[in-house]
Formats: sequence, structure tokens, C-alpha cells
Amino acid sequence: MKKVMFTVLSAALLLSACGGGAGNGSSSNTGGAAAPAADGKKEPVTIRVAWWGGQARHDYTLKVIELYQQKHPNVKIESEYAAFDDYWKKLAPQAAANGLPDVFQMDISYLSQYGGRGQLEDLEPYTKNGTINVADISENNLSGGKVGGKLVAMNVGSNALQVTYDPQMLKDAGITLKQDWTFADWDAIGAQLKAKGKLLASDLRHDVYFPYYLRTQGQKMYAEDGASLGYADDKPFVEFYTMYKKWYDGGYLLPLEKQAQKKGTPEEDEVALGNALTSNGWSNQFLLVNTAAKRPLEIAPVPNWNQNKALFLKPSMYLSIAKSSKVKEEAAKFIDFFVNDIEANKIIKGERGVPVSSKVKEALMPDLTPEQKKVFEYVAWAEKNSSQMDPPSPVGAVEVDKLLKDTVEQIIYKKLTVEEGAAKFRKDANAILAKNKK
Repeated sequence: MKKVMFTVLSAALLLSACGGGAGNGSSSNTGGAAAPAADGKKEPVTIRVAWWGGQARHDYTLKVIELYQQKHPNVKIESEYAAFDDYWKKLAPQAAANGLPDVFQMDISYLSQYGGRGQLEDLEPYTKNGTINVADISENNLSGGKVGGKLVAMNVGSNALQVTYDPQMLKDAGITLKQDWTFADWDAIGAQLKAKGKLLASDLRHDVYFPYYLRTQGQKMYAEDGASLGYADDKPFVEFYTMYKKWYDGGYLLPLEKQAQKKGTPEEDEVALGNALTSNGWSNQFLLVNTAAKRPLEIAPVPNWNQNKALFLKPSMYLSIAKSSKVKEEAAKFIDFFVNDIEANKIIKGERGVPVSSKVKEALMPDLTPEQKKVFEYVAWAEKNSSQMDPPSPVGAVEVDKLLKDTVEQIIYKKLTVEEGAAKFRKDANAILAKNKK
């Protein structure tokens, strides 16, 4: 069982060098948004801000928070962060206790769950009154944060699926990588790497790559009403996981017992450690793995990207405001700062995805490192070679994701055949999603 490591830093630690102090209370004790005091100064206000990520993200986010506090001396920020899995384990009981952070990072796979249960503030009033400036942000970049017609999450960057790979390992193995490669190519590549004592990849996230494979087949993971799976029969499941099982049984992927020990940080990535050729995820993750690897890596499209225009752009992640927050106005100001402030984004440098503000993106280009330019250029290429993303996953999708992972593990451990796993997954997933029927 993974140990939850969720760090809370007071603003005192952040600003000790500047002589600033930090409040110990949470937003629930601040009594609302800051108001002018009798002497004209703004009353102190404390906001809690939470996110997930690796060490590099934690470090620069703390710098952004420090910059915000320097520009807004009356604001004190309590920072909470963790690795991806631990983050959601911490957030769930906070949500149940009506104690979510004021501003917290949101993922598309959880958007309907939190938004559909009324736990996220509607941000549209703040975009309409200019607290969150959206003048330089396209409607496509905003629409991905809507649930039930309400804007409950602010997109902070655009992303596309990509493959981070080690060019030196590719060269040493005598492998030539084609831009239009396919999943079928992985069989030969995996065998060549295995002979060299290397992995093809540590793993593929099932909740990302199975829906992506469905897109290559012209199908979707979920029905439009969210009350059932969206693909017509079990053929794509059987096809994809027959391939996956072949890669796993061939030793091209990291064993499950070793996967279970990972927390999902870039420093643990098998490419960063020099053990695998590829790391398969979102474009913003390239920078994290590249930094952790401390050697040059490259970025390539995912296999089968040009089949049925399966590639798509998605919000890398969002920032949301808790419905329970007592400092919503100040929380909205922080989100605006994170999305639109050029100085802040020169610290962020697109690590959470290519900025959604055209003005910010333009301002950053001259200062980007070669690695950062690779990400910006890849996302620009993907935008021209992709189709519209699927709608946000319905309520119950997190349970379905866990079910998929558990079902695949049963297939790997030979407790189920691929065909039996496909049928079981369909039956159990549809039972979960049936609760969405109106």
C-alpha cells in the first residue's frame, strides 16, 4: 500500500528570506475574501493551493506562489502537493469532509466526478467580470473545462499524447523509428530491445491508452449519455489486450510487482533511469522526464496517430475552485495569475502544457530552451494532425478506470483469458455507468 506523502508548506517557509510570515489557518478560518481595512490596506487572506507532480513541478510552483505573494502582500498561501496517486487519495476524504483546498489542480478523468457532484465553483461569473481574463483564450481551450454547461475548471495548458524516447538507446539497438509507426511495430522493437537487456516501456496507462486505441478504431470509450461503454462489441478490447499481453509476456514491459512500487514521479521513470526506450504519456511530461534523465531525449507521435485521426489535443490539467471555499474571489485572482501572468509563465515554461493564452505563448517563445521548443512545436504539429477530443469522462469513470486496471492484471496473471476479461469488463463497467441513466 502506497504511503500518502502530502506536504503542507506554510508561507513562512516560502517567504522567510523576504521576512514574510505565514498564517497557520486554512481558508475556512479567514472569514471571506480580503476587504479594505480602515487604513486603506487590504485585510490578510489565506488560500490553500494543491497540485500533484514530481519534484521539478513542486519547485517551480512554489516559486510562482512566492511571486504571487510578493505582488499581493496581503495574501498568504498554504501549499499542498503529492505524487498523482497520493494526491487523489488525499483529496477524496477532504471532499467528503467539505474541506477541499480553495484552488486545486484537476484532471479530466476526475472532472465529472467532482463537477457532477457540485463540489466545484462555476468560474463563468469570474470570466465575465474579468477576474479571470479569457480575452486571449480560445473557446476550444475553455470548453474542455465544462460539466453540465458550467465552467468548473480552468484549462492551464494544451497537451497531446506523445512518446518520449532515448535516441542513444535507439541507436545502440540499431532501430530506426518512423514517424508513422504503429503498435504492430512495437513487437519487433520490443524483441530487439529485450536482446539488449532493455525494456520497450515501463507500462501504458490503461485509462489513457485503451480509449486512445478505441479512437484509432473510430470508436469511443463512453456512450454520449455516459450510461454505458461507447464501443459496440468486445473486438477492440480483445485486439488491444492481446497485443499488450504479448508485450508483457515477452518482457518488453516492467513486471507488475515493480510497477506497483512506483509513485508516478519522473525521477522513477524507466527512461529517466536508463532502463527503457520509451515513456508514453502527455506532451508536458516530456520536460519532466527529460529533466530527470539528465541526458538528451526526443519526442515522437504515439503509434497509430494517423489512423482515423486518433490523435487529439486535451487540456493538460485544470485549476478549479472548491464550492466550499470562503475566499472564491481571491482564488479566482490566483487562477488568473497562473494562466495569464507572463512573469509567472516564464517560471512555468509550459511544463503543465502549452499555455492557453496566445499572448503568453507569444511572450514565451524567445526564451524557450531547445527542449521546451520541442514540446511547443510538437503540440502545434499535433493540432494540425488531430481531431476533436472525446467529451469529459462521465461520473463513475474513475471506478471504470480501476476496473480496467484490475481486469488487465487478472489477464496478465492468467486468471482470465483476454476474451473473458473483455466480457467481464463490459458487464461490470456497464453496471457502474448505468447509475447515470436519467
